Amino acid sequence: MALLSALDREHTVAPAGYSRWLIPPAALSVHLCIGQVYATSVYKNSLVQHFDTGQTAIGVIFSIAIVMLGLSAALGGTWVEANGPRKAMFVSAAFWASGFLVGALGIATTQLWLLYLGYGVLGGIGLGIGYISPVSTLIKWFPDRPGLATGLAIMGFGGGALIAGPLSRQLLSFYDSGYDPNVATSVASGEALTALFVTLGVGYFVIMMFGVVNIRVPADGWRPVDWDPASVQAKPLVTTAQVSAANAIRTRSFWLLWIVLFCNVTAGIGILEQASPMIQDFFREGGTSSVAVTAAAGFVGVLSLFNMAGRFVWSSTSDLIGRKPIYMLYLGGGIVLYTLLAVFGGSAIPLFVLLAGLILSFYGGGFATIPAYLRDLFGTYQVGAIHGRLLTAWSAAGVAGPLIINGFLDAQGKPGTLTADAYRPALFTMVGLLAVGFVANLLVRPVPADVHEKEEVAAV
Repeated sequence: MALLSALDREHTVAPAGYSRWLIPPAALSVHLCIGQVYATSVYKNSLVQHFDTGQTAIGVIFSIAIVMLGLSAALGGTWVEANGPRKAMFVSAAFWASGFLVGALGIATTQLWLLYLGYGVLGGIGLGIGYISPVSTLIKWFPDRPGLATGLAIMGFGGGALIAGPLSRQLLSFYDSGYDPNVATSVASGEALTALFVTLGVGYFVIMMFGVVNIRVPADGWRPVDWDPASVQAKPLVTTAQVSAANAIRTRSFWLLWIVLFCNVTAGIGILEQASPMIQDFFREGGTSSVAVTAAAGFVGVLSLFNMAGRFVWSSTSDLIGRKPIYMLYLGGGIVLYTLLAVFGGSAIPLFVLLAGLILSFYGGGFATIPAYLRDLFGTYQVGAIHGRLLTAWSAAGVAGPLIINGFLDAQGKPGTLTADAYRPALFTMVGLLAVGFVANLLVRPVPADVHEKEEVAAV
């Protein structure tokens, strides 16, 4: 009981003199681990062969995880706020690790439903709780630079796949001597997949415990040295009041931001989900692509770097120019970039990589900036819970994005025979979605005073 009580919020209050710069590494340790969800494609072919099923049956595992991320973040957001980041991060680690272990059991017994339950449902719950658990804490530690703070942590989610991808390939080659990590078509045995899932489950749990041990919340009344809260009042769209999660979802601004995030994420997933075959198809002539499989895999790594860098760079920039203007850049710039990609993307490989990379940087930046946007509009009182509810837009986009892209491509022809022309209808659809998001962002206004909490509610 004493061990469990150490997870309580009252035992995580930082002592006097505690450095706030110790908080981002604690948050980063969680986000780097759960960011592994973006690396599932590494062993997708191996799972297809092991379960003797189709790509769709395995691909749905990712969709389940993303849907559960949004649902658990929405339903558990208020609980996270009430119980504090340490208990929430511990719960996240327990679900995330158990998801791998149950998934390993499913692989070992060739029971696909256990993989759905483990990596999809349990892992997805760990994703949702782990994603939002450090966010409100970071914002409270960095009221002067909320975009920088959330960018530091959420950058880890984008970079998690950058580490997990090569790590998973090397572990598979260690557990299966017949698996070649440098050959895209190489598949690992069921025993190697089982060992991989057990290793990742145990390893990620240990790493996430670093964040659990080191996370702290600021004491009541704490503020950064030389920071004047009155300076917040000088900025448009930044409130000094507090709004509860229940009241936030009653406001027009919340649902406008839901549309903004949905459109930005759907468009980004349009590139991310199809990245490797897309670059090969854009440079295909006479049935043969001038981009090798290994080069296409390298392109995916480059996109991950843009995704990760965008989360930090653009989110930090929003502290200087404001959240609304930065989303005008994400959405308006995305319209231009998608149009250029559709029209000129097939003319040169470096141009294609640059355009796709910038699109992914805006995709990542949108994720990292949205918590600070919510803090500006609704205050810090229950910003984590509000963030959790907004992430249902991510769940919806995680389903809509691949459906839009794959629907258009299926109508154009079979994989391996497509060219740049086949992608243009899908890309121009993304332009339309971004235009909707751009208009929604323009319509965002300060929330009305009648949803503000009473003055006695502490801005914690």
